Amino acid sequence: MRNLILSALTCLALPLTAAAQDLPADLVRAELLPGWRTAEGGQMAALHLKMARGWKTYWRSPGDAGIPPVFDWSKSRNLAGVQVHWPRPQLFDLNGMTSVGYHDEVVLPLEVTPADPTRPVELLADMEIGVCKEVCVPVNLRLSGGAASGTSDAAPAIRAALARQPEGAGAAGVRGVRCTVDPIKDGLRLTAAIDMPPLGSDEFTVVETANAGVWVAEAVSQRSAGTLMATTDLVPQDAQPFALNRQGIRITVFGDKGRVVEINGCTG
Repeated sequence: MRNLILSALTCLALPLTAAAQDLPADLVRAELLPGWRTAEGGQMAALHLKMARGWKTYWRSPGDAGIPPVFDWSKSRNLAGVQVHWPRPQLFDLNGMTSVGYHDEVVLPLEVTPADPTRPVELLADMEIGVCKEVCVPVNLRLSGGAASGTSDAAPAIRAALARQPEGAGAAGVRGVRCTVDPIKDGLRLTAAIDMPPLGSDEFTVVETANAGVWVAEAVSQRSAGTLMATTDLVPQDAQPFALNRQGIRITVFGDKGRVVEINGCTG
């Protein structure tokens, strides 16, 4: 399969508010970077977002103060799927609330799987992201790309972003995660007991579920010797208790000196 060559930003839409006229002209620029063919027959590419100086954008789980990114690849041709590989994000304080994301710029590696490996992939991405400084602004982006042969000059940037992914549970010394679930009036309360060495004096935990449409509250974390306890509320759209897949739980622990550990699944 020929390498992807991907075009720069083709569409940028901002909300029509009085404040929009005061936003920087280069609030956010986006381009799709070509990469290389993977051993499995797919294609590695990347999304490069560059914000105006001092502005931030959000991680896949942005926190209570953030705007979650949304990707729609449905208009692409010969595409079976796209997996986003997220580099380690940072924590930001916004009016007393914690958000999670990236400042100034970020490269998000994209693992592209073609429907037919013998044919080129034509990507078309409709995206909704949030960018934030003193105010938060939702931005709509449309990017597209065809296919062409050649070696990508962007490969080092993509490989560097892949190398900045969070540590895995094994590498961080996680010995086990036990989850208990209690019903509350509008959903579930999840408590995760994570047996792992401390990541520093001020650990912060983000919990995600595989259940679509479930709102996850900011977790309360506290350390007891070798165990980190994280408690959060899970509220679905119908505000009722529901069946939770513990293996679909993803827990990300933030520590000192930029350490971030990702843990997938827990036991009952």
